Amino acid sequence: MTVAALTDADYRTLARFRHFLRAFTAFSDQAARDAGVAPAQYHLLVMIRGWRGGGAPSIGDLAELLVLRHHSVVELVQRARAAGLVATTGDPDDGRRHLVHLTPRGEEKLAELARLHRDELRRFRADLAVVSEELR
Repeated sequence: MTVAALTDADYRTLARFRHFLRAFTAFSDQAARDAGVAPAQYHLLVMIRGWRGGGAPSIGDLAELLVLRHHSVVELVQRARAAGLVATTGDPDDGRRHLVHLTPRGEEKLAELARLHRDELRRFRADLAVVSEELR
């Protein structure tokens, strides 16, 4: 199997895409800070609210979604709980697991930030579509 060499245009497209990712991440981090939430806490809130499993996600589920180690998510959840953004409960089916829920304050902060992020992604949509097409 022969793999085609990357062209200068391929590298420019990849660089542009990386720029969009970095610009969006910078926007996201600053928006979270401006709202009084640590960027990692915003990521946590999004993953909790966007959880596709049944019921609330566990610490382990969140570690997988956030691509973090279990103990790092435990610390993140503890800080978010101290900030009043999340609450935890024991899993009634497995006492070793802790489930994480948004508090009303967490829901409010998430809604505020999610609207900003959605609007920013809409602004990026046309540029991202061009980059996506160039990578085909």
